[in-house]
Amino acid sequence: MSSIVCTPPVPAPDERARELHDRARGALLGLAVGDALGAPAENMKPSEIRARWGRITGYVTDRPAGTDDTEYAIFSGLLLARHGSALTPAHVEAAWHEWIADRAEGPFKGAGFSERGTLENLRRGLAAPISAQHRHAWSDGLAMRAAPFGVFAAGRPAEAARLVAVDGSVSHEGEGIYGGQAVAAGVAAAMAGAPPTAVVAAALAVIPDDSWTARSLRRAVSVAHRGERAVRSAVVIGGYPWTDLAPEAVALAFGAYAAADGDFRDAVLTAVNMGRDADTTAAVAGALAGATRGAAAIPHEWGAAIGPVRGSCLPSMAGHHVLEVAELLTAAAGVATGAGAATAAATGAAAAAAAGAGASTGAAAAGQTDPRSATTPAFVPSDPRSVTSAFVPSDPQSVTSAFVPTEPPALTLTLAEPKPTTSALLPTEPHPEPPVLTPSEPQPPTRACLPTESGGGWARSRGSRGRSPLGAGCGEGGR
Repeated sequence: MSSIVCTPPVPAPDERARELHDRARGALLGLAVGDALGAPAENMKPSEIRARWGRITGYVTDRPAGTDDTEYAIFSGLLLARHGSALTPAHVEAAWHEWIADRAEGPFKGAGFSERGTLENLRRGLAAPISAQHRHAWSDGLAMRAAPFGVFAAGRPAEAARLVAVDGSVSHEGEGIYGGQAVAAGVAAAMAGAPPTAVVAAALAVIPDDSWTARSLRRAVSVAHRGERAVRSAVVIGGYPWTDLAPEAVALAFGAYAAADGDFRDAVLTAVNMGRDADTTAAVAGALAGATRGAAAIPHEWGAAIGPVRGSCLPSMAGHHVLEVAELLTAAAGVATGAGAATAAATGAAAAAAAGAGASTGAAAAGQTDPRSATTPAFVPSDPRSVTSAFVPSDPQSVTSAFVPTEPPALTLTLAEPKPTTSALLPTEPHPEPPVLTPSEPQPPTRACLPTESGGGWARSRGSRGRSPLGAGCGEGGR
């Protein structure tokens, strides 16, 4: 008697499209929710958080809003929707000039430290990658805006990592790039239905094994089962005045996500209550968990409070909503996988129009009773057969492969790929951890210790804890 082989049913194209659409909205709305929840706790210690609020379990302000994390994620999302996989450093540099550097600045002067250094260099006429050579090129400023790349390259972690490195070439180097790549790859894997363990593995697969970011990330997830205190102890450099280190912030975010096993509420609250750069760590944890569980996993009262951004850091982004960006990116992803030239032209025009006049679209999104319930067009490729393509193309740089796997376990193909070679945009040597956490000699109160661009040694700079010599950040400090 011949045996019968049972195979799990493959979701219909429309069902798969709806699932990916929900994950895209979950990733970006989750980022904004995490940012808003974590903003009040930024640069605080857990003991300070407990003394003020007890344990944070929801919004602690009357008008919760995102910070530069959300606004820069929108900025990168609009740029990616405009150019897709054809994105180049020249495109990114031009967008920085068009939307930020050549405009009047808002009250927070362009946001965090890495962004301030980049803007100063661009205004001096420096071009990428020289524009990224400043004292904060190792910050988490790229990681905070990396989620849109994972949404666009759903199921293609290597492509997400490649694209976010292109974006980061204008503003970051070394560990700053690695942090962004880890986040983008993790979101890309989660978008395809990968479980948390595989999401973490995808993030580690696109960065050097011996990088500071990879070491911190491994330490965080290895103790995640013991809770947030263990994660924080494994990663945080005690007494260090700057909270925006990419190796630290990214590891804390993945640790919170792993400790919660992908649950949205637990992941975000774990990140928030660990303090440090809480808006960024919670935003990244929220993007990972939102992509894993979808928008429906975000508590309604949290998601409904997110409106169009105010432009506090980037006036050009005022009026845009993260859900608007999710729609543009899913449409652009459909174009990248073969929806046709006509749709590509329409998507490019929509992204360009959105970049200049997002207030009306954002206001409409804010007016929804539930921002997750908007009816939006599906972004399934025009040829339904393309959704059965393998999870990862044989060429990691391919932009024509389908972005939907046949089965989530196909993620394991990613881990077998060789790591992408270091591009000219990235330093060839990993950055060592600072060998000494505190200078041996007491420092004057007007100076703080900063790591050099290589991550080792010390350089001096004016300013107090959480402040940059280049200007105030968007919020109380951090980046």
